[in-house]
This record gives sequence, structure tokens and C-alpha cells, in this order.
Amino acid sequence: MDAGVSGFDWDDANRAKCQRHGVTLEEIEALFRGRPFVAPDLDHSAEEDRLIAIGRNGVGRAMFVAFTIRVRNQERMIRPITARYMHAREIRRYEAAGP
Repeated sequence: MDAGVSGFDWDDANRAKCQRHGVTLEEIEALFRGRPFVAPDLDHSAEEDRLIAIGRNGVGRAMFVAFTIRVRNQERMIRPITARYMHAREIRRYEAAGP
């Protein structure tokens, strides 16, 4: 996790949306403790800057997380928006790119 980020911004709405695809909150946080590939999500950044993170959870399963950075109590927090496991073709592309 980037040193400029203090933690995660969770509430009932984003917890439910992230878990919809079977991903746990712990897996999402583990992905960010690793070295995810992070890029802007230009298609979904109309109201706020959104980003995507691609990486692996604590047991090595490839994941995709859409998120934003929000300031809460003067601290920068990662707010996951949605998360899912990557499909085989996405994993092959991710591994070929070598992040």
C-alpha cells in the first residue's frame, strides 16, 4: 500500500458490491499490500477519479479491483468500488505484460 494512504474506506454499500463476486474484504486488502498494477479507469471517472488495480490476493489468485481515493478525517483512504477474480484470458494478458 502506498505510504500516502492510511487504510481502507468501507461501508455497507461497497462491502456488498465487492463481495458480490465472491471476493472477501481481506483479499482486497491483501492485493493492495502486495504490488498491484494500478492505472486510471478513464471509462468510469465522470464524477471522481477512479483507478483499477490488478494483482494477486494473499494466496496468489489474480484479481481486479476498481477503486478511488477518498479523504476521511484528513487521511487518504482506498475506497474499493468493485472487485472480482480475473478470467483466464485476462490472467494470460496480465502475466504476458509482466507487471
